[in-house]
Amino acid sequence: MNNGFRLNKDRGKLMGVSAGMADYFGWDVTLIRVGWVVGTLLGFGSLILIYLAIGLIAD
Repeated sequence: MNNGFRLNKDRGKLMGVSAGMADYFGWDVTLIRVGWVVGTLLGFGSLILIYLAIGLIAD
């Protein structure tokens, strides 16, 4: 059973947000990272702020 979202700094590249999301949802971390990049490009960089907020608030 999953106990909630946690950053995964061992598998993470920057802050562990993508690796933590991959652990939480049971998805491949590469899929999460590609989603962040595509979302950032399509959202004119707004996902960078969301990523940083998650990295600073979580865990």
